[in-house]
Amino acid sequence: MTKFNMNDLETFARSGITPIDLKRKLTDMLDSSIHCKANVESLNRDTGEYRIVLQGTLETGRRY
Repeated sequence: MTKFNMNDLETFARSGITPIDLKRKLTDMLDSSIHCKANVESLNRDTGEYRIVLQGTLETGRRY
């Protein structure tokens, strides 16, 4: 499994990221999270446009 870290979040802001690369990065991020949730913020059934907000906590590797 690929470890996702805070620096990888910058890749989401890049324009031109392909759907395949976005899927890979999202999968890596979710797999590296200890907590996550998704909220559908908006959905336009006529155009298919949607907005989903992800919120979570990345595993930092620190043990308490």
